[in-house]
Amino acid sequence: MMERFNVSRWAVGHPALVSFMMACLFLAGGYAFFHLGRAEDPAFTLKNMVVSAQWPGASAQQMQKQVAEPLEQGLRDVEAIDILSTYCVSEACVTQVFLKDDERKDRVPVIWQQVRNKLSDLAPTLPSGVALAANDDYADVYGYVFALTGDENADLIKNAEYLKKIFQTIHGVGKVQISGEVPRQITVDIDPQQSAARGISLDQVAKALQSRSALASGGSVNFKTVVPLNVSGALDGVRSVENTPIAGRSGIVRVRDIAQVNRDYADPAPSLIRYGGKPAVVIAVAMADGADGLTLGKTLQKVAASAELPAGMMLTQVEDQSSVIREAVNTFLIKFVVALSVVLLVAFVSLGWKAGIIVACSVPLTLSGVSLYMGMDHIGLDRISLGALILSLGLLVDDAIISIEAMVVQLEQGRSREEAASFAWSHTAFPMLTGTVLTVISFLPVGLAQSTTGEYAGEIFWVSGAALLFSWIVAVVFIPFLGVHLLPEPKSHMPVSYERRVRTMLRLILGTSLRYKKAVAGGTIALLFLACGGFLLVDQQFFPQSDRPEVIVDVAMPPGTALEETSGAVRILERRLTGSTSLRHMEAHIGDGAPRFYLPYAPATPSVTHATLLLVAQSLEAREDLIRQIEAMSLPVGVHLHVQRLSLGPTADFPVQYRILGPDPETLRAISHEVDEILRGTEGAVSVQADWGNRTPSLTLDADPEKLAYFQTDRVSVAAQLQAAISGEVAGDIPDGHHHIAVMVRAPRPVRSDPGQWKSLPITTGASVVPLGQLGAIRVTTDFPILWQRNGELCMTVQSGVATGVQPATVVQRSAAAIERLRSKLPAGYRIETGGDVELSSTADDAIFAFLPLTGGLMLLVLMIQLQSFSRSLLVLFSAPLGLIGMVSGLLVTGAPFGFVALLGLIALAGMIMRNTILLVDQIQFNHGNSVPLHDAIIEATLTRARPVCLTAVAAVLAFIPLSFNVFWGPMAIVMIGGLVGGTVLTLIAVPAFYALLFDRNAPVQKAPAHV
Repeated sequence: MMERFNVSRWAVGHPALVSFMMACLFLAGGYAFFHLGRAEDPAFTLKNMVVSAQWPGASAQQMQKQVAEPLEQGLRDVEAIDILSTYCVSEACVTQVFLKDDERKDRVPVIWQQVRNKLSDLAPTLPSGVALAANDDYADVYGYVFALTGDENADLIKNAEYLKKIFQTIHGVGKVQISGEVPRQITVDIDPQQSAARGISLDQVAKALQSRSALASGGSVNFKTVVPLNVSGALDGVRSVENTPIAGRSGIVRVRDIAQVNRDYADPAPSLIRYGGKPAVVIAVAMADGADGLTLGKTLQKVAASAELPAGMMLTQVEDQSSVIREAVNTFLIKFVVALSVVLLVAFVSLGWKAGIIVACSVPLTLSGVSLYMGMDHIGLDRISLGALILSLGLLVDDAIISIEAMVVQLEQGRSREEAASFAWSHTAFPMLTGTVLTVISFLPVGLAQSTTGEYAGEIFWVSGAALLFSWIVAVVFIPFLGVHLLPEPKSHMPVSYERRVRTMLRLILGTSLRYKKAVAGGTIALLFLACGGFLLVDQQFFPQSDRPEVIVDVAMPPGTALEETSGAVRILERRLTGSTSLRHMEAHIGDGAPRFYLPYAPATPSVTHATLLLVAQSLEAREDLIRQIEAMSLPVGVHLHVQRLSLGPTADFPVQYRILGPDPETLRAISHEVDEILRGTEGAVSVQADWGNRTPSLTLDADPEKLAYFQTDRVSVAAQLQAAISGEVAGDIPDGHHHIAVMVRAPRPVRSDPGQWKSLPITTGASVVPLGQLGAIRVTTDFPILWQRNGELCMTVQSGVATGVQPATVVQRSAAAIERLRSKLPAGYRIETGGDVELSSTADDAIFAFLPLTGGLMLLVLMIQLQSFSRSLLVLFSAPLGLIGMVSGLLVTGAPFGFVALLGLIALAGMIMRNTILLVDQIQFNHGNSVPLHDAIIEATLTRARPVCLTAVAAVLAFIPLSFNVFWGPMAIVMIGGLVGGTVLTLIAVPAFYALLFDRNAPVQKAPAHV
């Protein structure tokens, strides 16, 4: 087939058409590249939903037994669900629903609908009064965050809504979210003594106000037209609330006679936001799918700068995703220039400057083709696709170098330019294609991995695969064409250049290697085993920490802490950090988490005992200085800090986690204390804490059944009135523009905060209004304020952060022996599981390893098609791990960890080494098939392939050196550099020895295989 149609010969024979094709490809690709969407990270589907339940009056134990357990049992019927993690507190429980990691993203909305349907079925089976809600809207990334500071929250919200409307009109804006609103309300604080003296209870006041706030229609009158009939008297402000009449024991009483009525902000507020220590609201903007983040960022900055705000109000941009995108694109362009320079340098030194220019032309041509593919497949420029392109810069010149080197050799041997171009196709095209396909197949597990991590990093397969295939097309079509027109005339038509000193030295080394082939083979295998042993000394990592300047400080207070106390603890941090020269922005979210400004960041679950401090440092060095300042702070007892840098990929809330599961809370608590002690004694573990907390006081009203019966009431009615007095009861609302102001009826603060005064609270009964003290007594108990369960089992988690420079896997490894000893003596029914980043990494690796058999089978099929020999195909496959020797050495010398990104480099490394081995084995087979003795065939083939193999390796290594300093891609670059250096040497020395060992059995000369 090749003899009938030679693509390289065709390209040389159609210069006008090929020139036109090159120009079109370059122009179209350049246009596509500059019109690709730009984002910081590729989108991945968050496969979790939050199901919350509210049950007024229930304890944490009641929520766990009567709500959480039935919910989890029912939801287990949805087969796609993997984990149900629930925490229960007084009056509420929240269930985190996690799908199996291998669920396809297109099925996720369908599964969430199944969950909602199941919740609808479960709702009637739950206790009366339980309200359910489900939320799965967590996927949006609000990469542009603005803080609006001022004095009055209401004014801030008003101006924030004004800005939101403006932002929503900007092209490329997806969603705009405002957070930090403190709702306003009209409070009716009823004096117990005054109301009791008049025989009026809080319940009566609430019903009177509810009747005045409800909509009331008198119908309509049919004259010639329909005229509506309205009924006046609805609540319209504080005065109307004060003047609301109530029938008392001795006549009509006004609300103002027994209560203090005020219009103010909700107390306590549901959450608070401060920026720089000042009250603030946050406006967060999410980019629309496929939009250009750079353009959007510039537009938002212009609009924000021109916004007209009242005096004393300031708008500050805290997060700007466009700056991160700009840095990533600039990094790629720098690496692009470096790669071109490296290619020019390598090709110029070895092949001449014109050959260097020809090879360098392959880079923009290949990237143009890749840009067209990315545009058609809706793949934008983000961290992964840019990384794939940077990775490809070290690979896509290989075929071009092999092609042009083959032409140079043929020209040196006296052949014409057209014959040299044809030779590049007939003798190198299909071995190169086989090697290219093998490299693409090596990335297949990443592209097919059915996991969140696989979805996040899957673009590597598609972009790198496209780059490698386009590089082959360029090498067999455009490079021969350019070579015919640009390569200089050879200085000599004799192969004198092959007899240089390097060639003589290599021949000597090869001769020695073949003479002692068993020793070389045995030594290579020994080195492989040694590398595997050395790999155990390499630090393991999931995803590296980000090089962004943010520091996230999670503040955890003891369970039961009020929001005011949490806010006070955060105030201490704010005061100590204010004025730090390392700090650029400081944004505090009390009672809630910060918006998801960065894809891998998971906002904290809302809780009045939790706060998140978002710090933006001036630089990376300043970030580390901030962390040192915070870690050195002495804080009040009970205040726990978890300081973390952002991660460059999916991560757990705490990098180190041990889950303790079993039926009894007290036993779990005892085991957790032992795990806590183990972690505190483990080097590298910091901020060790458990997620349950200690027992805290709780109050119980022991209602007397006989007295309840005597006064014609019941415990439910008493509990409802008591809750209204202590926590407040919404008794209607009043319209206020686009908002509604709630009317809250309750007891005054001194009464609410003093259980000793509760006995005088008036309670409405069927007989009369009586003090609470006549119906029962208040007693103090202790209980767990929060309960966690996982897949139906009580679960207590002991978790920690890691010290700077320490990997989570290292901490787990250091504590493993002590944890195993503890496991061995656990009571029956209890167990300890390892979670955190170690568990996530294992899940991600399993998703990739699941496709290794398919990958190996496809590689063997491709090799069999090319080599048509089972033994030779296995030899090529065996060469794949040769890069381990140099890889492990590189990681140990540099101290770089091996993680998911480094695993991608190892996969690419295996493909590159196999490609070189294919070229070598194919040339040996070709030589031997042309009546050359096997010993000579091996040596001559190795000498023939040595220059292109070394050139491609040197080009790749030099191209990867700048990448080795990158936080995200650095470990992968080190894997590639070390592996290529060691793998290339072993390919040229060990592979010939293995080939001779396998086939040097005085076998008859075989016919040269057709290159098909």
